[in-house]
Amino acid sequence: MTDAVGSIDTPDADDETAESKKKSRKGGKRGKKGPLGRLALFYRQIIAELRKVVWPTRNQLTSYTTVVIVFVVIMIGLVTVIDYGFQEAVKYVFG
Repeated sequence: MTDAVGSIDTPDADDETAESKKKSRKGGKRGKKGPLGRLALFYRQIIAELRKVVWPTRNQLTSYTTVVIVFVVIMIGLVTVIDYGFQEAVKYVFG
C-alpha cells in the first residue's frame, strides 16, 4: 500500500489487524489529553487547514470586490425602484 496524499487505496488486511489492535482501547489519544492539550491540538489543526487555503492574489481580490460592489449597487437600485412602485400603488389604491 502506498502512503500517497489523496490516495483512495484501501489498506491491506495485515494493516487492518495492526490498526484494530491499536484501537482496542477506549478514548485513544483524545481520551488522555486534558483541556489544554485539546485546545493546543485544535489550534494546530486550524493552522494546518489555513495552510491549505489558496489565497487570492491582489488582482483577483480587487476584481472580486469590484464585482460584489457593482452587484450590491444594482440590487439596491432594483429594490429602490420596486419600493417606489409599491409606494405609488398604495397611494393610488388608498388615496
